[in-house]
Amino acid sequence: MLYHIKINDYSNTPKYQQIYNSIVEGIENRDILPGAKLPSIHELCAEFDVSKGTIERAYELLKEKEIIGGVKGKGFYINYTPTGNNLKILLLFNKLSAHKKIIYDSFVELLGPGVAIDFFIYNNDFRLFRDLIHRQASNHTHYVIIGHFFEGGEKADELINNLPKHKLVILDKLLEGITGKYGAVFQNFERDLYQALTDALPLLRKYSTLCMLFPSYSYHPKAILNGFYNFCYEHGFKTRVINTVEDEVIQPQHAYINLMEEDLVELIKRIKKTPYIVGQEVGILSYNDTPLKEFLLDGITVISTDFAQMGRTAARLVLNASVEHIENPFNLIVRKSL
Repeated sequence: MLYHIKINDYSNTPKYQQIYNSIVEGIENRDILPGAKLPSIHELCAEFDVSKGTIERAYELLKEKEIIGGVKGKGFYINYTPTGNNLKILLLFNKLSAHKKIIYDSFVELLGPGVAIDFFIYNNDFRLFRDLIHRQASNHTHYVIIGHFFEGGEKADELINNLPKHKLVILDKLLEGITGKYGAVFQNFERDLYQALTDALPLLRKYSTLCMLFPSYSYHPKAILNGFYNFCYEHGFKTRVINTVEDEVIQPQHAYINLMEEDLVELIKRIKKTPYIVGQEVGILSYNDTPLKEFLLDGITVISTDFAQMGRTAARLVLNASVEHIENPFNLIVRKSL
């Protein structure tokens, strides 16, 4: 705490005000966290060679603003209540999509008005991500990052590890190599898919083969494939991983799991050219719910994380200066396509 308090003997600003400003600045930059204990008046007098009255005046001003509170016999502590609209957040998303908009909207709504957010999209491009980190990393109270890359992502940990960890929140996917204590709201991609398929098992039994539409050039975690293979092996399904849906010949007794929205569109086009009935002879299970999927083909069965909950949880981590790691809920929504 002493490190963050600055007094300039040559400044025209009164010393009590300098102490007050230093503590407020430390809170705004999240260098001084809620619950932190302030130095005693005696410690500050000895450290900065100032009078007891100067320290008392600074602490009284902090108490008036409800920035600090006192515990009798134990000293003063930073309050858990916010000091005002002093958050400035660097928000980095890998792409724009309906799902990312849900995260953004719920994140912003819970933070409330007046919070400054610098929002950037890096299009799964590691070089653009790196440039944004280098240009924008300073002067933010928090860094909220979704890390998905087509290539080069193995170097992301080197960049992110240079950020202050108590200001960092990782969303959606935990990144290997990130050290220290930081906040995270994440999906367990392998276990989530395995559990969702297990929940759907009674419906999947009408099909002999499960097909995963997994583009070869993809930012999606390979853990999804691990969950897919484990489930199919345990329950006796034949498996196919399809990299390009445009080359697929639709076959009966096949259920198709798609990750990308554009693959779903092409898949539906191809199925409509066949005599097969969706939900009986051919099944569709789609990642990530959207309002449109409730109506397509009388309803597309989806497996989806709760994107609104992810945004709200991320906002709470920011507001509470928390370094918790929280797994986000993942659900199966059954409709007629399976």
